[in-house]
Amino acid sequence: MSGAALGLEIVFVFFLALFLLHRYGDFKKQHRLVIVGTLLAWYLCFLIVFILPLDVSTTIYNRCKHAAANSSPPEGSNVTGLYATATPVPSQHPCFKPWSYIPDGIMPIFWRVVYWTSQFLTWILLPFMQSYARSGGFSITGKIKTALIENAIYYGTYLLIFGAFLIYVAVNPHLHLEWNQLQTIGIAAANTWGLFLLVLLLGYGLVEIPRSYWNGAKRGYLLMKTYFKAAKLMTEKADAEETLEDVMEEVRKVNESIKYNHPLRKCVDTILKKCPIEYQEKMGRNMDDYEDFDEKHNTYPSEKNLVKLHKQVIYSVQRHRRTQVQWQILLEQAFYLEDVAKNETSATCQFVHTFQSPEPENRFIQYFYNPTVEWYWECLLRPWFYRILAVVLSIFSVIVVWSECTFFSTRPVLSLFAVFIQLAEKTYNYIYIEIACFLSIFFLSICVYSTVFRIRVFNYYYLASHHQTDAYSLLFSGMLFCRLTPPLCLNFLGLTHMDSSISHQNTQPTAYTSIMGSMKVLSFIADGFYIYYPMLVVILCIATYFSLGTRCLNLLGFQQFMGDNDMTSDLVDEGKELIRREKRKRQRQEEGENRRREWKERYGHSREDSTRNRNVHIDPKESNFSEMSTNRSTSKYTRANNRTERDRIELLQDAEPLDFNAETFTDDPLESETGRYQPGGRYLSMSRSRIFDDV
Repeated sequence: MSGAALGLEIVFVFFLALFLLHRYGDFKKQHRLVIVGTLLAWYLCFLIVFILPLDVSTTIYNRCKHAAANSSPPEGSNVTGLYATATPVPSQHPCFKPWSYIPDGIMPIFWRVVYWTSQFLTWILLPFMQSYARSGGFSITGKIKTALIENAIYYGTYLLIFGAFLIYVAVNPHLHLEWNQLQTIGIAAANTWGLFLLVLLLGYGLVEIPRSYWNGAKRGYLLMKTYFKAAKLMTEKADAEETLEDVMEEVRKVNESIKYNHPLRKCVDTILKKCPIEYQEKMGRNMDDYEDFDEKHNTYPSEKNLVKLHKQVIYSVQRHRRTQVQWQILLEQAFYLEDVAKNETSATCQFVHTFQSPEPENRFIQYFYNPTVEWYWECLLRPWFYRILAVVLSIFSVIVVWSECTFFSTRPVLSLFAVFIQLAEKTYNYIYIEIACFLSIFFLSICVYSTVFRIRVFNYYYLASHHQTDAYSLLFSGMLFCRLTPPLCLNFLGLTHMDSSISHQNTQPTAYTSIMGSMKVLSFIADGFYIYYPMLVVILCIATYFSLGTRCLNLLGFQQFMGDNDMTSDLVDEGKELIRREKRKRQRQEEGENRRREWKERYGHSREDSTRNRNVHIDPKESNFSEMSTNRSTSKYTRANNRTERDRIELLQDAEPLDFNAETFTDDPLESETGRYQPGGRYLSMSRSRIFDDV
């Protein structure tokens, strides 16, 4: 069992990173290098979080073994401190190997490979791949050239700072730095930048995650927020459609101007392949006539302009597809929340859906998660479960905030994380140590990483689920993870007093801190920034609790959901009307399908019989009888009631459901059917200029 735990966690973390990447990325359409680079970055960062508790338990065992080897304890002596290296080991709790013990020499090599690989990804490879993936070049050489030019300033800035620092060290006679010290300074600089981002994201996540679950128990709040999102997403969706049409118009002009014998025709064909299928069918290739472009002095776009157009096509198509998918997901969410609100007052305790799921559900799920179980879970149990979970997460957040403000105090020990680890170490309960470490660092990681998944920098960085995240955002998230994970782990070791630079104890460090090196080379960072800067998490938590950032963004014109704001109320009403419109449209579609199915069941068999009778040879002797039967059937069909004929007429009319004014209709589908023929109703234009006239 010495290396089994390490091997199992390595495999488990790989599949976890692969699952998350599959949820946000698209393995079929995105470049393989983008998928591999992002997967490697996520995998290494998650691996550090999962393996660090094993390093802590192994370090505690090595300290105990070292203390037992350097002392001859008398009978009945006890260990009185956490880091007393020469203190006798208690006889009732001997030093036994933990079940997840990792042999000596493995962890330093493991951390060194993981850390420097992640740093190579975040500072060199991933920025280059970002520019490469976003480039509109038509060849590998062109994309590499564009990526190098775009990253020249990025790399040049760091080289300039590092060169100035080396010159300062060489000129100053009081500084004599060796290679190990320079390596430590480089690590300290990277961790300082990561710690600056870490505290910002941590302060937001410590408050927002418990509050999101508490608000998740409020059905009215969730429904209003969904309406608000619908109004904002519809605006973004309309803007994405307009942008795509403008870009496709530019592509059409280029496609018409550059004929098939032009040298740049291959570039145009590459651009056409990136366009949606419906636009490809409209434009096609201009091969109707042969034109010699050399003889005519026409102005053709340059290759640089085509590269720019190619980049615009990639961006606009991806954004349009993302908004379309998100709109459908938001509609399903809104319909489900409305169903929950209606079923809360149900006396039958059976959950009834307005619309059936388009995808067939698993029989196993249908058997155990039947309508009765679904009603009890959604209407009774789920709100209470979310409230209890929010309270537990709030307690964890308070513990983290208290420990961040007091972890530098070693006598007395005020950090609650350090207290928990000390109590477990006195009894050498390695299972408890690993569970406590894992839960602590896992909660910190959730607060930080969930903020990375939630933040959105306009349309340049946006992690969207259901395979709708672009390559630039995936690579940028990998860079953020690689920059945030090392300072996150160092911060956790400081909270538990496992970092000797924090505890000021001459004890055996963990393998992770041995790779990072001692921060005593830069005393103003080790004794100043690393200790006092995390205290700012209190101010950030207070600002997040009172939604100061949301209010500032709202004042700047960025619409944010706020319950006590007039703009929010207007957008909620607008989104509510949009959801109602989509709901009526889907109801009409289902009614049309039901009529088609009913009409097919009524008249499909008679049509098949008549077709079969036409192909059968009719005996002359039975011609009179067949004519009489035909006349009877014709007269019987003619005497059909008016309702059947009316259904057939409505079937033809509802083949293409149109949107109409919502003022003459209610949510009742029966009333909407009768309202179709009222004089007050009018069909709206489907053009973009009048699509929001009734909102």
